[in-house]
Amino acid sequence: MTTIQHWINGAPVQGTATATQPVFNPATGAEQAQVVLGGAADVDAAVQAASAAFETWSESSLTQRTQVMFAFRQLLLEHEEELGRIISAEHGKTVDDARGEITRGREVVEFACGLGDILKGSFSDQVSRGVDVHNFRQPLGVVAGITPFNFPAMVPLWMHPMAIATGNTFILKPSERDPSAANFVADLYKKAGLPDGVFNVVHGGKDAVDAILTHPGIEAVSFVGSTPIAKYVHEQATAHGKRVQALGGAKNHAVVLPDADLEFAANHITAGAYGSAGERCMAVSVAVAVGDAADGLVQVLERKAREVKVGPGDQPGTEMGPLVTKAAQERVESAVGVAATQGATVVVDGRGLKLDDPAYAEGFFTGPSLLDHVTTEMAAYKEELFGPVLAILRVETLDEAINVINANPYGNGTALFTASGEAARRFQRNIKVGMIGINVPVPVPMSYYSFGGWKDSLIGDSPIHGPEGIRFYTRPKVVTTRWPQPKQQVSAGFNFPTSN
Repeated sequence: MTTIQHWINGAPVQGTATATQPVFNPATGAEQAQVVLGGAADVDAAVQAASAAFETWSESSLTQRTQVMFAFRQLLLEHEEELGRIISAEHGKTVDDARGEITRGREVVEFACGLGDILKGSFSDQVSRGVDVHNFRQPLGVVAGITPFNFPAMVPLWMHPMAIATGNTFILKPSERDPSAANFVADLYKKAGLPDGVFNVVHGGKDAVDAILTHPGIEAVSFVGSTPIAKYVHEQATAHGKRVQALGGAKNHAVVLPDADLEFAANHITAGAYGSAGERCMAVSVAVAVGDAADGLVQVLERKAREVKVGPGDQPGTEMGPLVTKAAQERVESAVGVAATQGATVVVDGRGLKLDDPAYAEGFFTGPSLLDHVTTEMAAYKEELFGPVLAILRVETLDEAINVINANPYGNGTALFTASGEAARRFQRNIKVGMIGINVPVPVPMSYYSFGGWKDSLIGDSPIHGPEGIRFYTRPKVVTTRWPQPKQQVSAGFNFPTSN
């Protein structure tokens, strides 16, 4: 049985951990590895290594950092298939889907490759007689990321390339459910020429998280996960004097107007709802059908849901793999049953799905479920199910749809399907959501824009990656300079200084 160890100071280490946790293959239900569960001592060892590395890495030239980022980007490209299969084997998503998340993560590396431009300061000449002002940004020190199971490559890649490129050193605490991608990426960094100790991985659960949130040697923490944990991370880390990025949960709505192409809308909503078995913070979990669009939309969504090919993530032709754990499978299937008892119409029931191949009889599979006549009072609407369940909510007008979305406590992503530019403009200006798609179901921004929602989807005020990442992982200095001529007498006043 393989044991997945920490990665500290450029090498795998067992650390002080005596406890381990099984890592499963979701397609077969079989245990395939054990991961060590670190605690405060392991986090401290990583902090010590990262602190020592910071002394030299923070003083490295922009050229050196750029060369490492370019090399790392190339290695991610060359090893995309291998890393994709590692993700698929532990998460359950299809290999193609895993390769997609690697690509989106690599875009952040490509943004970081331009750090020579994005770290440029500014200069103001002669702000006062003989006085100039310029500014620049410097790294914080040791920073950490706590990341979820659903994107074991992409979400960490939204964090550490920005942190490392700006001169920080990094400690990653990945999900213990699918931990191998983190160690694989650590090895790629080493091959790219990143000095030992700049990137470290500590595996574990709550003990490791709490150690990161309270360690005095860690300057900032980035987190992506559920809203309750995001609030906990934000409260604990800020109480210990750290900067915090804390992204929480979501309930993403896709609104379909009567003028939309229903085939187009349903095709994209189906992919957005059931891709990665719905285990995405940007998954479409609610389709809001407006007016006359409702009946026709439900018919097309039903047909497309029944056409989704469910199977092992590493098999060609599979469109949707299993859920990540047995507990997740049971929770999602229970939610479908609860929805039925609360009055929803189960148009497509994905519960109890069994594949023909007996090798996957114990896998954590469930099929796509489609629920019609869902109301805002039902659990299927209120809760973030994080599974392949699409709820259909019927309203009469676009304004009613906007009001429903704005009343929801989450504000991560939303989409509108329409042929009307006026409706699109009204929607995007009035909706209280951070990321919006117009005829785009999963509006994840490019790396040169920032990712983050509103309301309970973002705790605090700091989104992730892009320009916000640069600001988060650095602090500014402003220098005011005068160079008087030798023996020149310059009067000094006791009043507060002003320009002249």
